[in-house]
Parts: sequence; structure tokens; C-alpha cells
Amino acid sequence: MSFNHRDEHVDDGMLLLQANLDDMNPEWCSYITDLLLEAGANDVYWIPIIMKKGRPGVMLNVFVDECKTGDMEAIIFAETTTLGLRYMRASCHRLGREFIAVDTRWGTVQVKAGFHQGKMVQFAPEFKECEQAARKHQVPLKQVYDEVRRLFLETYGE
Repeated sequence: MSFNHRDEHVDDGMLLLQANLDDMNPEWCSYITDLLLEAGANDVYWIPIIMKKGRPGVMLNVFVDECKTGDMEAIIFAETTTLGLRYMRASCHRLGREFIAVDTRWGTVQVKAGFHQGKMVQFAPEFKECEQAARKHQVPLKQVYDEVRRLFLETYGE
């Protein structure tokens, strides 16, 4: 059984929002990340930086469709200590994706395959499903990953 996601395409009309923070509790980062992703951000990541006067800080990066900018601004200004945001226009080339079920001795695990010009160029077992199988059957996570990858390659090749 497989599930087709989206065809390969380029998304225009994207923005990268950035804020440098040197006075915020770093424990808040995961909470803020969750809020931004739940509100529709495509990607959220933090980069350690050195700011003026040699102070350590982090750079918040939020990749989002322009139409959701207001939602992102509201979260960032309410939940962080930033006094401003930078905006950079961006495009994103997304591979076509297909989710393919692989039957293992520990149950079914989905594999996400990426396609460029119709050819599979990437694939990865879904982490959460591998983690659940490893915990349930008390086997190493690496063993589950290796088995899923082997079975996938036997059937679909790379």
C-alpha cells in the first residue's frame, strides 16, 4: 500500500523570517518551535551565533508561506524577546514524495521516498514508527532502521 504526497514542484511566495536573540531563556526554543509549526510554518530552526560585544545568542529562522506571515509575527513577538524581524523572499524546490508501507517482523513501517524528475533519489523510514516498534519489541532502534531499509531496497531498489 502506498500514499502519494505531492508532485515535485517549486514553491514561490515563501519568506524566511529571522530574529537574533541574546537575552531569551533557551529552554523556550522547543515550545516556540512547536507553536510556529502548529501555526503553519514549513520549517523552524535555531542557529547558535555570537552577537555584539561577544555575547552568545541564537538566530531564529522561520520558513513560511507569505500568507501566514501575520500568524508567525504574532507568535514571535509574543513568545520571544526580539524587538524586530528580518524578511527574505525565498523559493523552495520540493521533491515529489510517496509514502510506502514496509512489512517487518515488528509490524508495518512507512518509508518516505523522494523523487526528482520521476526517479527515486531519497528514502527514509519514518522515525516515530521505527521508535514505536523498537520500544514495543525491545530491540535496538538501529536494528529496526536497518531492517526497514533492507526490506525496502529488496522491493524497490535505489
